[in-house]
Amino acid sequence: MESNDSAIRMPVMFVGHGSPTNAIYNNEFSRAWAEVGGSILKPKAILCISAHWVTDGTRVTAMKQPKTIHDFYGFPQKLYEMQYPAEGLPELARLTEQSLSKVRVKMDFDWGLDHGAWSVLCRMFPNADIPVVQLSLDSNKEPESHYELAMDLKELRDKGVLIIGSGNIVHNLMTLVWQETGYDWALEFDEKIKQLILSGDHGAITHYKKFGRAASLSVPTNEHFLPLLYVLALQDKEDKISFFAEKVTLGSISMRSIKIG
Repeated sequence: MESNDSAIRMPVMFVGHGSPTNAIYNNEFSRAWAEVGGSILKPKAILCISAHWVTDGTRVTAMKQPKTIHDFYGFPQKLYEMQYPAEGLPELARLTEQSLSKVRVKMDFDWGLDHGAWSVLCRMFPNADIPVVQLSLDSNKEPESHYELAMDLKELRDKGVLIIGSGNIVHNLMTLVWQETGYDWALEFDEKIKQLILSGDHGAITHYKKFGRAASLSVPTNEHFLPLLYVLALQDKEDKISFFAEKVTLGSISMRSIKIG
């Protein structure tokens, strides 16, 4: 893949994806995703780090035609009928492998696009005309190792690749309530992470567990939090930060979404 003009760098984004139904419902989140997707230079390709692909070791999708994975249950039939027929890009898979030279990256031909990727991308880029590759989360790595690994992907920003982390800063399914509200601890943790993002204190974010009860309740397992670290690791000093969603809903789901650059 050739580099873009040296004056142009692709932004990076973290999307709080929440419920898969955001793919089919017209709401404040799906509208915000569509707006931000239409506001940027069209990427040559997309590399997505989704909370829903956790593996033993690091993998990258390398097939030419990734399948749409419906990795959920109990939702409207319309959601199971959805397809996101974006092509894969083996060239980007190989480039990702080369960039992550400090670890062994396995080429994966079985996975595809899970809902952490396609439920967001179908709103951002509804034509499905941009190749998409997914990078997995290695379950054996600590948060700081994920952050350090992600730093080696920075060169992709200059090659027309949009890197998206898809998860949720606060994600506790055991405490959900079907109301437009947020628990005090969820609001506290979400706001704490926001302020740390704005101050550039990535070290504190990586060591989020030190924030006590609010952290342990907000991040009972870290697969939804880790994609944020990938995005923050790609930030340059001159990058502007903006939030295109900022709500904690259902008690314990943060939909906070971030654009860097």
